[in-house]
Amino acid sequence: MAEKLNDITRKEALDGLIKSGWSPVDGRDAIQKQFKFKSFVRAFGWMSSVAIIAEKMNHHPEWSNVYATVNVVLTTHDAGGLTDLDVTLARKMDALAQ
Repeated sequence: MAEKLNDITRKEALDGLIKSGWSPVDGRDAIQKQFKFKSFVRAFGWMSSVAIIAEKMNHHPEWSNVYATVNVVLTTHDAGGLTDLDVTLARKMDALAQ
């Protein structure tokens, strides 16, 4: 089971993610980001790629898709907050979106 980020690792991880557009979720130990694509097909293709990675990690995002926009929330429910799994998945999502 993944463990919640401690204060030091949280600051280091979140500083980098915030620079790439992630933000804390009010009232939750979670991060969120909105990804915008040129079309529905590109958004859905990105989601499919992320789904394969998430399945391999056994770590699944909370997300929704409306046309070319995908809203993502990451947290580790089993740990009750942010873990290295969330940081890793966020970075992989950013890399795939470029």
